Amino acid sequence: MHRAPQMTLPRGSKYLQCTWEKAYQDHRKKVRDAQPLVDTRAPLCLRHLPLNIKKLKLEEERLSVIDRDNYLLLEKVSCIMRTRGQTDNRNDYTHRRGNREQELHRLQRKNKIILGRITNSEPVYQARKWQEDWARTEKDQDTLMKYHGRQQTCKGKRN
Repeated sequence: MHRAPQMTLPRGSKYLQCTWEKAYQDHRKKVRDAQPLVDTRAPLCLRHLPLNIKKLKLEEERLSVIDRDNYLLLEKVSCIMRTRGQTDNRNDYTHRRGNREQELHRLQRKNKIILGRITNSEPVYQARKWQEDWARTEKDQDTLMKYHGRQQTCKGKRN
């Protein structure tokens, strides 16, 4: 048996019921036709912004480095596969300790020679010349102070 939808408000009179139903139908129509207040669309796509040339160049360089490293690893792995994976653990180096000690002794001898030159050299500066120059400077200062004592007053008159 099919039942018609019943309104939630009790019916006091047919006129009131009709008015309420009309108001409810108008409300449902407004809800159905309502536009959203919040803009949920995707933002505008600006053509000049996504193309970042520097970023693309850096990415390309990074990928080229990765490719080069991969190629080197592939070469190493293929070499290992060809030679049956033998290890290269020979130490083919000359004894560097003796060379290091010889170099240290050579530097010490050079440093002693330079130290001897420095201690045996005569000083280049002349203390007497400095004292004479200082005496001349003090004399000039005294002269300036004497002149400074005769200051001029307003309108060019002297004290």
